[in-house]
Amino acid sequence: MTREMGGFLRGFLDERRRLVERSLDGLLPSAGTPPGRLHEAMRYSVFSGGKRLRPILTLAACEVVGGGSERALQPACATELVHTYSLIHDDLPAMDDDDLRRGRPTSHRVYGEALAILAGDALLTAAFEAVASSPGLESVQRAEIVAILASANGSRGMVGGQAADIEPPSTGDPVEDVTFIHTRKTAMPLAGAVEIGAVSGGADGDRRVALRRYGERLGLAFQIADDLLDITGTEEEMGKAVGKDEASGKLTYPGAVGVEASRERARSLVNEAVEALDGIGGDTGALKAIAEYIVRRRT
Repeated sequence: MTREMGGFLRGFLDERRRLVERSLDGLLPSAGTPPGRLHEAMRYSVFSGGKRLRPILTLAACEVVGGGSERALQPACATELVHTYSLIHDDLPAMDDDDLRRGRPTSHRVYGEALAILAGDALLTAAFEAVASSPGLESVQRAEIVAILASANGSRGMVGGQAADIEPPSTGDPVEDVTFIHTRKTAMPLAGAVEIGAVSGGADGDRRVALRRYGERLGLAFQIADDLLDITGTEEEMGKAVGKDEASGKLTYPGAVGVEASRERARSLVNEAVEALDGIGGDTGALKAIAEYIVRRRT
C-alpha cells in the first residue's frame, strides 16, 4: 500500500469510525438508565476501542452503490452490537476464558459472569431494534437486513462457527475443517455486514452478489491474519493474550499449513476480494484499501 493510499485509508476509517461511535452512543441507554449496572456493562464493552471494521464496511458498501451513509448508519451499528456481544460471550470462562480484550479487562472480569452474559444478550437484541428503527429505509429493506444479520450470525453462521471451534469437525482434512470454522465464525458475519450496506444503498442483485463475495473472501483473509497474529504478535499489540490457539490445540490455518503458506493464502484471498469488485461501478477505492489493510495489520 502506497503512503498516499495509507493516508487516504486512515482518514476514511477515522471519519466513518466517528460516525459509528456517535450513533452507537445514541442507540445505547445511558449508564444512569435503570438497570444501571447492566447498561454500564453494555457500554463498557462497546466503547472499549476496536477497529469498527464491520460497520465501516457496511457504510462503504452502501456508499459504493450510491447510497448515503446515513441510510446505513443504524444497520452498521447493528453489526457492531452483534460483534461486541459475540466477544463478551467468547471471552467467558466456559468459552475462551480470556482476561483481556482490547487491552482492558474482559466484561466478566469487571462485572461478573452473570451480568456479562446479560450484557451480551442485551446487545444482541439492541442490534435488531437498531435495524427495525432505521430511518430512511423501506420496510422491505429493514426486513431483508434483519434476515441477513440473523443468518450471518446464527447457528449456521457465527454461533455455529463458535460451536465448531469448541467441537471441531473431523473430516480428516485439517484445511477443510479449519475453513469450515473460519467461514462461519468470521467470513459470514463480515460478508453479512457488506451485504447489509448493499441493501441499504439499494444495490441490484448482481452488485449484491459481488459485494457479498468480496466480504466472504475478506472475512477468510481476516481470520487467517488473526491466526498469524496469535503467533507473531505481542499482547501489547493485540490487546489480549497471544499464543492461546496453539496452547489450547485449536484448529488454525497456520497449524494446518504453516506460517508462510497461510500468508500466501491470505494474500490470494485479498486478491479475490478485490477482483470481486470489478464491474460493480462506483468508487471502490476504500473497499480495496480495506482489503489491503487486512493482510498488513498488526492488531
